[in-house]
Amino acid sequence: MPMSQPTVRIASFNLESLDEPPRGRVTVEKRIEILRPQLLRLRADVLCLQEINGQNENDGTRSMRVLDAVLAGTGYENYHRAHSQSPSGKGARDRHNLVTLSRFPITKFEEVCHTRMDPPLYRPITQKPLQKNPTPINWERPVLMCQLDLGTNNPLHVINVHLRAPRAAFISGQKKDAKSWISMPGWAEGYFIASLKQSGQALEVRFLIDEIFNANPRALVCVAGDFNADDHEAPVRIIRGDEDDVGSGEFAARMLIAAERTLPQSQRFSIIHRGKAQMFDHILVSNDLLSWLRKTEIHNEALGDEVASPAAAADAPESYHAPIVAEFENPL
Repeated sequence: MPMSQPTVRIASFNLESLDEPPRGRVTVEKRIEILRPQLLRLRADVLCLQEINGQNENDGTRSMRVLDAVLAGTGYENYHRAHSQSPSGKGARDRHNLVTLSRFPITKFEEVCHTRMDPPLYRPITQKPLQKNPTPINWERPVLMCQLDLGTNNPLHVINVHLRAPRAAFISGQKKDAKSWISMPGWAEGYFIASLKQSGQALEVRFLIDEIFNANPRALVCVAGDFNADDHEAPVRIIRGDEDDVGSGEFAARMLIAAERTLPQSQRFSIIHRGKAQMFDHILVSNDLLSWLRKTEIHNEALGDEVASPAAAADAPESYHAPIVAEFENPL
């Protein structure tokens, strides 16, 4: 994989509902003070961002002016960019856009959401009133696939993901308020539906990966983002496709490998939830891309607890996700 520079750094960072007040926790200026140094430290050539909210403009379109303000004065402001699109065709989505920034030209990008599979049908048992027929279980947001021109005959495929969080999905007639459920079976079924959505997103990503490999068995593939799941949990396992799970070495070349495995277990965490360190943000790479992997960094030194920290400081400007970066080197 000849490259025009000695190293290529691919990074992922969930900025957690980047927006201006009232939807943003604090002013844009306060967020810039914390986030911009973190972004500069990444020194990323390819940067996958999650949870970038859109802002409404007077002409009826939706921009990303808050993200533009964060990136101003950095090299990233001049990078090639692809992002989630509103179904209305008027710019970015309202909430939780995916953004991929690249120093390399983006030759192709695609939003993937029920483009490789239909939504599964399901009839909730605890719903009130009970439905007569099953209804589609749709994913709330797409994943973003970008093809990058590295100046070779083998492009880099970067898939930016933000899988659904493992929180129970809404079921009508089963909630007292935004937080409280009426019954244990209602909550359990809501959690099941959320798991179905999360694993369904992962399955569609796996279909996309195999489509890429069908076209080129030596494809350079990277899946980066917030998986809302640890390495051993179903969504990550579905995307990785470990040969031990498949039960065959025939498909070993189609496996993806988690870049964080280059680090000691004690350093592998990107969030802290109620005191428990977990690795929910990942960079997964194909075997051919793995051959160029030199090191992985998780910038979690100042990471706060996503439950305890907001209670202690409600106006904290930081993200409770640590950015992760994988560095690839051309030894020739």
